[in-house]
Amino acid sequence: MSLTAADPGARLQHALDLSFRYLGRRDRTVLELRRYLEGKRVEPATIEEALASLHEQGYLDDARFARRFAADKRELEHWGAERIERRLATLGIDPDVLGAALGGREHGEELAAALEVLRRRFPYLADDPRERRRALGVLVRKGYDVELAGDAIRAHARGE
Repeated sequence: MSLTAADPGARLQHALDLSFRYLGRRDRTVLELRRYLEGKRVEPATIEEALASLHEQGYLDDARFARRFAADKRELEHWGAERIERRLATLGIDPDVLGAALGGREHGEELAAALEVLRRRFPYLADDPRERRRALGVLVRKGYDVELAGDAIRAHARGE
């Protein structure tokens, strides 16, 4: 007997089993889990039922995922807000949830984080325009706003 011919309860349990294995590796967004289950050829109605059940049980929470992701990327990889926002958007995080996850950092904090990146990568930032362009490129790739990156480079060059 195939799973498609099985009762709805068995289909849901199969989808939940797949989901728990996938979530066991790391937290996922609703979109990531939906795509995974679609790739496993789970029926759309069963996917929706599984997602609702996982959300009710607290295993699936995009807001929690976004907060943790933002904190980890800021602390561990020194990403700026723009890069975090782009990545979360590709993972399917709703724009309202995204704003709440990123909203806690002010300009001064972002500037301090950019300065920390510069201190590690460019301990002695020369007055050489080429070196400053390299530093700007590093900060922009990390996800810092161009204006903020320029402020950080000037502050670092002054020894702040």
